[in-house]
Amino acid sequence: MGLTGLDIFKLLPKTNCKKCGQPTCLAFAMMLAQKKIELDKCPDITEEAKEKLAGAAAPPIRLVDIGADEKKLSIGQETQLFRHDEKFHHPCGVAVTLSDDLDEGALKERIDTIKNLKFTRVGTDIAVDMIAVMNKSGKADAFAKAAKAAGETGLLLLLSSENAAAMKAAVAEVGAQRPLLHVATAGNVDDMAKVAKDAKCPLAVKAGSLEEIAELAEKVKAAGVENIVIDLSADLKTALQSLTKTRRAALKKTFRALGHPPVTFVQDPDPFQQVLEAATFVLKYSGIVVVDVTEPYQIIPILTARMNIYTDPQKPIQVECKLYAVGDVNENSPVMFTTNFSLTYFSVESDVEASRVPTYILAVDTEGTSVLTAYSGDKLNEKVVHKAMQNVKLEEVVKHRKLIIPGHVAVMSGKLEEETGWEILVGPKESAVIPTYLKQIWT
Repeated sequence: MGLTGLDIFKLLPKTNCKKCGQPTCLAFAMMLAQKKIELDKCPDITEEAKEKLAGAAAPPIRLVDIGADEKKLSIGQETQLFRHDEKFHHPCGVAVTLSDDLDEGALKERIDTIKNLKFTRVGTDIAVDMIAVMNKSGKADAFAKAAKAAGETGLLLLLSSENAAAMKAAVAEVGAQRPLLHVATAGNVDDMAKVAKDAKCPLAVKAGSLEEIAELAEKVKAAGVENIVIDLSADLKTALQSLTKTRRAALKKTFRALGHPPVTFVQDPDPFQQVLEAATFVLKYSGIVVVDVTEPYQIIPILTARMNIYTDPQKPIQVECKLYAVGDVNENSPVMFTTNFSLTYFSVESDVEASRVPTYILAVDTEGTSVLTAYSGDKLNEKVVHKAMQNVKLEEVVKHRKLIIPGHVAVMSGKLEEETGWEILVGPKESAVIPTYLKQIWT
């Protein structure tokens, strides 16, 4: 196990100089113990203490960056086995394969398909991150050509080949984009490590067992490649066991040889099973998941699983608190309010759109909580709603004085009417009933 905050504090200068950005040396020690600050932020630490603290300062799972400049994917450096203990910090990458044995037309078509795998969910953009270029042809020129074409998309790259000569040719085309090179094995480790070191690219290693993977990772590290990814691809059961074992070994035992983010290639040929396995690997605990499917209905569940598991459970997704116009609204359009919790707001917005009745929706600030949760916690009351109405100058937007409120908080209608002077209409309890309400009750 790593050093505690107090252990680290004993090795610090104890000057409380604040040069590190923390108020005291003890605060700095606690942050360092939690891997939330770098050791070099302390300018006055002695070389002896620095040497002793180097291990404590290093994260149990190394952070690996794929890509160059601002366009990059950071994986690893996780500190928890379970999200509810804190949160997961670095969302895993989702990659789709591109075979270099496709003819020119098919290659372009698949690249275009992958490039367009982007969607919007509850106001958040989600998309595939990477193209995994596969050297199925076994030829260096075909691999380099496919890599160059994939690199022109702006997506991050994973180059997969056991042929060091083919890898070198592909890196010559796209090395500046800092792709992940896959894969070093016992048979090609020296050549692959040289290609990765010369190009300053991260390198994935693969072997038959976790012990062999650990040995191979150490050999690659000794060759001068620091940024290492471990390939744990296998059938679902075996891969899940390996992902869990390596995570535990790194976090609980501080076993550095396995303290590298993993990549998993989904191997089942059935597309529905691929989606299931990919989502499983996203949740536990892959750094990159590689799939062969390209249909939107297959990709969306994987991206949704990633979005859900990497969302901070203590910080709900929120929309901006303002007045939204849905449809071609005018001064006579109905006005309803809901909370600024994204899932609640977009459910209401979707059903308002389905009604085809142009409507204003006022998103009230409830710190990202749902209607009933906000009401029970007194984050949603007549004063909060009135303030939201005043902030958007609602009385200047519509000429009527009618406000539709969620049916679940019908109990606040009386106080809200007294507070605002508006006529309060109690809407449906369920969002799905909104179209019927707007068509039959409002009109």
